[in-house]
Amino acid sequence: MQLIGMLDSPYVRRVAVSLNLMELRFEHHNLSVFRTFKHFAEINPVVKAPTLVCDDGEILMDSSLILDYAEALAAPERRLMPPSLPERQHALHRIGLALAACEKAVQIIYERQRPADRQHQPWLDRVAGQLHAACQRLDDAVGRHPFAAPPARVDQAGVTTAVAWHFIQRMLPDVVQAEAFPALQAWSARAEQMPAFQAAPHGEGLVLKHA
Repeated sequence: MQLIGMLDSPYVRRVAVSLNLMELRFEHHNLSVFRTFKHFAEINPVVKAPTLVCDDGEILMDSSLILDYAEALAAPERRLMPPSLPERQHALHRIGLALAACEKAVQIIYERQRPADRQHQPWLDRVAGQLHAACQRLDDAVGRHPFAAPPARVDQAGVTTAVAWHFIQRMLPDVVQAEAFPALQAWSARAEQMPAFQAAPHGEGLVLKHA
């Protein structure tokens, strides 16, 4: 398999960390949807990151769909989604909050790329409010039921939460103050010390090692 996209995207990094944790072998190609658009389009004309090229050449897109496929490939003991319905529901609740936070953070980042006189402040304020709401509810959830500390197995909710929070703090520390969300800050710091996270560090580089 080939994972296409840069690790400064939380969606690409979410997949890379998860594939490492599931011990699924893959090649990583850190192509940018901006700087290497033409090269990316030769692999996937839609130019959407992350893209997964399956072993038979079929293309998968969207991190959640890619991870659903990976769950089917992984050995049962390496899967990241809880098998029981109550635990799965709880994990999906946290994943939804983390992905919503990512989405709102990305919207703010893109809006800030516009010239200052063309940015729409009411829109930025509304999206920032949504971002804070997602982070607050996620912080509350993690505070009530903390993730198990490594070396215990981390599930997909733990991966997505840690990746989302690290991305937000790297890109928008002025919008989301770390000290206001202690449970998220503590979990992210702990998760970033895990080998699967260190092997796929946030940024423009390659996954450092494969499962």
